[in-house]
Amino acid sequence: MNKAVRILTRAGTATAVAALLAAGLTACGGADGAAGKQDGAKAAEVKEATPADVVKLSYQKTVVARFAAVDMTVTGSDGKTNQVVGAKGWYPNITGIAVKGGAPGTAGHQVMMDGVVYTHSDKPVQGKSWMKMNLAKDGAPVPRLNDDPAEYLALLLGQEKVTRVGTEQTDGVDTEHYRAALTHADLLRADGSTKVMEEANRRYLHEAVKDVKSLDIDLWIGKDGHPVRVDTVRTVGDGTAKTTAKFSGYGTTAPVVAPPADQVADFDDVMEGIDKSREETERTLDEADRKLKDAGLGGLKRS
Repeated sequence: MNKAVRILTRAGTATAVAALLAAGLTACGGADGAAGKQDGAKAAEVKEATPADVVKLSYQKTVVARFAAVDMTVTGSDGKTNQVVGAKGWYPNITGIAVKGGAPGTAGHQVMMDGVVYTHSDKPVQGKSWMKMNLAKDGAPVPRLNDDPAEYLALLLGQEKVTRVGTEQTDGVDTEHYRAALTHADLLRADGSTKVMEEANRRYLHEAVKDVKSLDIDLWIGKDGHPVRVDTVRTVGDGTAKTTAKFSGYGTTAPVVAPPADQVADFDDVMEGIDKSREETERTLDEADRKLKDAGLGGLKRS
């Protein structure tokens, strides 16, 4: 082979070099071909990613994004349907939503963060357009499902029941569709085998689902690894709620913020004021009743 190379080099003909290269590839095909077959065999042995693998990777990527825009439709056990739009945040769970078709700052707009719910009203209380209610005023966090994409994925972590439905388009986006029907016991085992979540978040999630009897979930994951849409049917007690949540704008959606403090009235303070006013009214009526009776007028007729 070396002698042939010397002859062809002297000849300097491109055609001959090309022919030699072709002959050389054929001659060396025994060793290289064997190596290629071995590589092919190894590639064949590599397992295709399971639905559990896909969910895990999607969860890890979604956690980093922290926020996403949401368009959600919820049908309660009473059959009533509500449509809301806004933003969802996770770790910590944060929500800022408004009735679909409305706008932030309009009646019905809600912000939920740190166990506090802020609700906007078009009828100001104490001159303030927002009312806040602290759901964790006793110091204990209030377990609740946040319906954010990271939470949906967390419920599927380590679940062997997750199956791949196929490739589909959802709202014009190419996605992979996955599905699972989970029992109460399944939900309490979420992430138990993979340990992907932080322990505190796992405990919180399990506490939040302790009253959920079953959850049917359909999940569509886009090419970027983020959930595009999640449909759920959740049974709690004797009631069943259906939710369709569409997510977008991962990592680019503006974080949810609490309304300005000077525009917020505290629910507990308002109720305390109402109670004091009621007590004062009762004292006034009692005094009037006593005076009427002393005057022989029979007193007030009170129900």
